[in-house]
Amino acid sequence: MTVHPGAASASAGLDAQLRALYDGPAPGLLRYLVRLTNGDRYRAEDLLQETLVRAWRHPESRTETGEWRRSWLYTVARNVAIDDLRTTRPVELVGDLLDDHPDDDDPVERVIDAGVVHAALDALPERQRTVLVEVYLRERSGQEAAQRLGVPVGTVKSRTFYALQALRELLDPVAAPVNHRLSARSSGPAALR
Repeated sequence: MTVHPGAASASAGLDAQLRALYDGPAPGLLRYLVRLTNGDRYRAEDLLQETLVRAWRHPESRTETGEWRRSWLYTVARNVAIDDLRTTRPVELVGDLLDDHPDDDDPVERVIDAGVVHAALDALPERQRTVLVEVYLRERSGQEAAQRLGVPVGTVKSRTFYALQALRELLDPVAAPVNHRLSARSSGPAALR
């Protein structure tokens, strides 16, 4: 097989251009694509390869000096990443895998949870329970709750804080000793607890 003398120099020129494309903007494009793929370097490398192939197929995107336009390359990279996201389908759960993910909207669990919360609310002192009812259940602002209860807004805020802390301790008995130690160090007035 005979090789035309001009073909070897043309091939070397193309190799140099391809190397310049890969060595020049490719590292920055890869970093950009890694960010777009949430740190998935392998997927980013695949997207980089597709971006470089598209750049190679569009020589009109080069400047007069022969370099590829950065803005064009980054736009292509972003579009390639978006196309990849559109074609990626979530993994479907089948068979036994479904049992590992219980239904979060179980009516029985809701009733049990509501009963536990009501029991915990009933266990709170009157002043803490009434402020939680006003602020969270009746959805009143701090100012409205203060007017309704006949106390200053600051009192509503501090009672709400201590009532939520007490409610957490009642609902999570494992964390109660830790929360109690933390509240003992706080400088809040003991009368509001």
